[in-house]
Amino acid sequence: MIEVVYEVITQPGAGGRFELVFGPGGAWSDLFSDCPGFRGTTVLRDTADPRRYMIVDLWDSEVDRERAIAEQQDAYLALEIDLDTWTAARQDLGTFRILNSATVRSRPTSRRRGRTR
Repeated sequence: MIEVVYEVITQPGAGGRFELVFGPGGAWSDLFSDCPGFRGTTVLRDTADPRRYMIVDLWDSEVDRERAIAEQQDAYLALEIDLDTWTAARQDLGTFRILNSATVRSRPTSRRRGRTR
C-alpha cells in the first residue's frame, strides 16, 4: 500500500467547497471510486490555520494510481484546473509506503481485580 500526500492552502472563504470536493462522495473520490487499487482519501485540516489541509490518498500500488490517472485523464485535468481557481497553493509532499501501523486503545478507568493499593 502507498499513501500519496498533498498540502493545500485554500483561498479565503473556499474551505467549504474544498471539503465538499475532497470529502465523502465528493468529486475527488467519485473520480477514482471505481478504479482498481483506490482505497480512499483522508482530509486533514490544520488546527492553527483553517485554510491549510493535508490530503492523503491511499492506493494499493503506484501502478494502480498511475493507471487510474491515465484512464481518468480528462476528468482529472478538469478537476485540477477547477482546483487551481480556489486554492492559493498546492504541494505534492510525496508518495509513502506504509511500513506498519499501530492502534492505541484507551486504558480502563476501573481498578483491576485482585489489585490493591
